[in-house]
Amino acid sequence: MNPEILTYCAACSTPEPELLQELSRETHLRAVHPRMLSCWQQGLLLQQLAKLLRPERILEVGTFTGYSALCLAAALPPHGELHSYDVDDEALEIAQAFIGRSPHAVQITLHHRSALAGAPELGKTFDFVFIDGDKREYPDYYRMALKLTPPGGLIVADNVLWGEKVLAAPRLGDKHTRALLEFNEMVRSDAGVEKIMLPLRDGLTVIRKL
Repeated sequence: MNPEILTYCAACSTPEPELLQELSRETHLRAVHPRMLSCWQQGLLLQQLAKLLRPERILEVGTFTGYSALCLAAALPPHGELHSYDVDDEALEIAQAFIGRSPHAVQITLHHRSALAGAPELGKTFDFVFIDGDKREYPDYYRMALKLTPPGGLIVADNVLWGEKVLAAPRLGDKHTRALLEFNEMVRSDAGVEKIMLPLRDGLTVIRKL
């Protein structure tokens, strides 16, 4: 997309909070793969969706450095909670530092383990699930999210276009693209949900469980 259009869109949107600006800079300085960071445009969309839904509990699969967790937590009611899972030690260290400076710190619980193993053990349901973890596990994340989400809940998945690799047959050994293609087909053919795929950054699918 034309960079001037992106700049214009940003200028016409709610400004990015200073804490998130600082987190973005820190991530680009310290993280091995800073491109994994959510942008403010995406984070704000997640936040707006969550505010409309008014979730009491949010599940995040893939914390990275905490940007999307902070965006989503801003939509929680005072008694709400967000559980975020990741296995990356260094990224979680950055996330913990910035979440600790947030007014929503007491509502965010970071889990240093796989969401597939940990989230079901909580014995909770989640009104909003954000999937942004290991792409090879997206089909399993979706199955889990459907079990943990009540009717009317939202499941949002990032990176569903995967750098446009989903438009061609995956190369031999490309497990990430194969899993994303499987995930996209699972969602597309699921009559139990409403869904829309948006070409925002690397693709974002919004799924509402019926």
